[in-house]
Order: sequence, then structure tokens, then C-alpha cells
Amino acid sequence: MFLNKKFISYTLSSSLILFALSACGSENSDSESASGENNNNNESEFTMEVAAGTMSPEFSLAKTWRYFEEELESQTNNRINVELYINGELGGDRELTEAVQLGEIDAVAPSTGAITGINEKFGIYDYPFLFENREQAYEKLDGEPGQQLLNSLEEDGMKGLGYFENGFRNLTNNQRPVKTLEDLQGLSIRTMENDIHIDAWNTLGANPTPMSFEELYTALQQGTIDGQENPAGLIRDNNLYEVQDYLTVSRHVYSPYVILANLNFYNSLPDELQTTLDEVTRDAIEYNRSLTVEEEEDALNTLEEEGMEVTELAEGEVERFKDALEPVYEEYQDTIGSDIVSMFRE
Repeated sequence: MFLNKKFISYTLSSSLILFALSACGSENSDSESASGENNNNNESEFTMEVAAGTMSPEFSLAKTWRYFEEELESQTNNRINVELYINGELGGDRELTEAVQLGEIDAVAPSTGAITGINEKFGIYDYPFLFENREQAYEKLDGEPGQQLLNSLEEDGMKGLGYFENGFRNLTNNQRPVKTLEDLQGLSIRTMENDIHIDAWNTLGANPTPMSFEELYTALQQGTIDGQENPAGLIRDNNLYEVQDYLTVSRHVYSPYVILANLNFYNSLPDELQTTLDEVTRDAIEYNRSLTVEEEEDALNTLEEEGMEVTELAEGEVERFKDALEPVYEEYQDTIGSDIVSMFRE
């Protein structure tokens, strides 16, 4: 009995020692694991879903969003994980803008036409010949006028972060070179489904035909319409030179993309992440503008090489177009807001 008791006592003592050592090891392991989790930069606290309509992977906006994704994840040490959906799989600009407003996705950068149904002030960017050049556009967009419009989006449940660039819109057609206002008469031109654009082309003597971008190539190919108007990069990337003969570098509308985030998502971020998001957005804007300038120059060269006859709209003709459009400017002044119109046109 004595030996058995001694053996049992020894066994229990050994077990207790082993348990204590195991517990210490477990505590150290748990402590190390917890410490590792606190320092693990690969675990994200926030996911930011960003979407865009259908576009070429080489288009400047697609490149810009990939740059934004990489920089934001890097600058936040992956506290924000960016998920990109930029092939149109979640919808077009209008649907995506509404989705951001509802909080179904977190960010989008639509053309202004997708926003005017929600906030009519953004119709100012549809005014033809509002800006003579990029420098003038940047001054207004980055200054008080552009910022005031961005701030107004908070009433609509969105945070305006800034403006990417789509570029200046130019006219193409199949009938004749458009060098003067008279050359435009009677041409059927595809436009966006935008009242200001439609009224402007009507006023200039063309026959505007609103249709979706997805229908455009076929309509031009079949001769349903004579022409269309878009930035040079889009004309090139969508092979419109295959179904259009004449390009007029009219630069009649400067098209920005408005960078939108869902307001609740933005406000859910800690102050330091909001600051980083703002800084990365500003960097992405500079990157985007540089890309777009290069893209426009390359695209115009490519379109000419592909056989399009390229005409620059002379300064005197630009003034004639602007004079003819004065009734359109006046018609939409009350809708947009006379104070907004004055800020941008002064």
C-alpha cells in the first residue's frame, strides 16, 4: 500500500508540474498570438467596395481605380481593403450612383449625367464650352465652386471626395467635316440621355438622338445616326474610328467624373483613416489627370492614323457656337441655381 501511495503521489506531482508547464506555455503562446494579431497588417478592419461601368482595362479611369486600390491599402497598412468591380458587372453609372446613395456599395466615380437626377446643381458641368482649357477647369473644380457642389452631396447621403477626369468631348460623324456652325445642320448626333445636351444640340441645328453607350457602335455601323460626341480616349478604345470618318476637335464639354462615397461608410472610418482616404484620393486625382492628358494626345494621333479626317474647331467658330447656345445657358440657370452658374461662368 505504501508503495502504491508513493507512486500515486509521485504521479500526481508529475502531472501537476506538467500541467503547470503546459499552462505557462499556453499563456505564452496565447500572448504571442494576441500580440501577433495586434501587429498583423494583413487583417482589414474595413472593406471598401468600389464599382464602375463597363470600360477597357487600359482606360484611364480603370487604371486610376487600380492605383487607388494599391495606394489606399498600402497607406492604411491594409486596415482598409478595397474590392474593385470595374467591368460593369454591378451596373452602369446611374445604377451605381443610386447604389452608393443607398449604401449598397461604398464608392463610385460616375459622369455628372448620372448625378443630376439626384442633385441638379451638377448640371453646370453639362454646360457646353464652360471651360476653355484644362487649367481653367481645374481651378474651378478644385476651388470653391467645385467644393461647394461636393459639399452639397451630403444632403443626398453621399460624400464628394473630388473629381477624376473623363476629358473634353469631341464630335465625330460620317457625313462631312464640321468646321463651322453651318456644317452641323441636320446631322443626327447620339447624345447622352441628358436634357441640357439634347437642348444644346437642338439649338445648334443638329438632330440629337439619346441612346445608351452600349447601343452606339451598332447604330453608327447601321447608319441609324450620323455621329456622336465623346472624349478621344473613348472614341479610340471603343473602335469608333471603324464606323466614323470625320473628327472635329471641338472640346465642347469638359467631362469630370465625380468621386462619391456613401456618407455613412465615410463617417464610420476613424479620423485618421478619413484623412488617409482624402490624401490618397488627391494623389489619385493627380495620377488620373496626368494619364488623361497623355491618353487624349495618344488617342488623337491614333484616330488620325486609323484614317479619320481630323479638324480643329477654330476659335472664331467656338465663339459663334457659344453665342448660339446662350438661350440654353439661360434656360437652365434657375434649375441649377443662378449662384452656381455665376461662380462657374465668371
